[in-house]
Amino acid sequence: MRLRRSSAAAVAVILGGLGAFGTTSTGNAHPQHDGSGKEAGFDTVIEDPSPAGVPMERMSDLRCEDQMAGIFPCHKTDLKSFVPLTEFGEEGSIWANDVWGWTDPETGREYALVGLFEGTGFVDVTNPSDPTVLGVLPTHTQVGSGGIWRDIKVHADHMYVVSENALHGMQVFDLTRLRGVTEPQEWTEDNWLGGFGQVHNLAVNEDSGTAYVVGAWRETTACPGVDGGPIIVDLADPANPVVAGCYGGDGYTHDVHCVTYHGPDADYTGREICSASNEDTVTVLDATDPTDVQMLARVPYETASYTHQGWFTEDHAYFLMGDEIDELAGTVDETTTYIFDMTDLDDPQLIGTGSTGLDSIDHNIFIKDGVSYQSNYTTGLRMFDTWKLDQGRMREIGWFDGYPLDDDTYFAGSWSNYPFFESGNVVFTGTEEGLFVVRPRVKSAAPPQ
Repeated sequence: MRLRRSSAAAVAVILGGLGAFGTTSTGNAHPQHDGSGKEAGFDTVIEDPSPAGVPMERMSDLRCEDQMAGIFPCHKTDLKSFVPLTEFGEEGSIWANDVWGWTDPETGREYALVGLFEGTGFVDVTNPSDPTVLGVLPTHTQVGSGGIWRDIKVHADHMYVVSENALHGMQVFDLTRLRGVTEPQEWTEDNWLGGFGQVHNLAVNEDSGTAYVVGAWRETTACPGVDGGPIIVDLADPANPVVAGCYGGDGYTHDVHCVTYHGPDADYTGREICSASNEDTVTVLDATDPTDVQMLARVPYETASYTHQGWFTEDHAYFLMGDEIDELAGTVDETTTYIFDMTDLDDPQLIGTGSTGLDSIDHNIFIKDGVSYQSNYTTGLRMFDTWKLDQGRMREIGWFDGYPLDDDTYFAGSWSNYPFFESGNVVFTGTEEGLFVVRPRVKSAAPPQ
């Protein structure tokens, strides 16, 4: 059975797995990931073509013309290459999820770090038209359907990987080992941090050298009773991370973006500020002291269904957030990005929304050079100019749809993206397709600073 199903059926499945979102009590409705939710339609078969009609074969250098690049709908975004799931490992991978990136500071080479059901794939994308797959780091444990979720971040040339697999903990991998490698191989982790088992997401503030393990609600011996709240990890020694603190004051955290704050609220300049997506609220934390995290604000919103993930703008003045279930549950009519004004961190305000005008499910948002890059499942990678956020609006300026079959409201297509390579190339994943490397021809209309 594939992921495809009617919206009404999907609502029933998701709500059955996660609880009644409209009446969620704090820390009570974290996803069980027991086969009743997003993974209910997941199978272990690589389909060729994929359910979206994408063939499991390399593609490269397809320019976006007349809003198409080969079989893919697009706007101002060219396909540099597509690497199918069949190229990851001897038998291929059955599922892709997260993706992050690393640039070798010595060579300047760019690498995509691809979350897979079986582990983490390494792809040298320095030549975006002809990427080189360098093999897979196997998952630390592999239990049931937990491999559907994997999250990856980087600090100081080290990669950190978490998963929903039971007892997985956090893998540590020295990325400089990729230097000079030109052929696929099976890799081994360099270190491992336990004290928590199933983990949903991972955030890293590279400025402070701090990681945040979130959504860990089983085997949390490092932080008993935290029930999915942030487990704070010190990366001062990148190869040997250590747990530095925990926070459970707002229950389960699904995702979090933490920064060394330099935004408009002078009261918090230079402090470690986190904006957490906590199921039914955006919750703002001061985590400067990891042993004494303080909640600054907890902001509900009327259409909340499952507060999923968000990202600060580069000036830290706004927070863009996506709710993963509002389209499915019908609390909104189209794919919606929520715009929060963070001028006063003690009192953030929801001031507007942005939309593609379609009704796909939104997933992960990142921001670079005034452009918001959004992975929106069946409608693919969407790009918005953030120049007019002060007016509570944002304008779509480009897209590349790696799921050409349809734009419907269900869980398939683009899971995540990484827009931070200096080359300007962007990578994103398709869950049952593989890795896309694209080159947007977009920029913010904001005047130079």
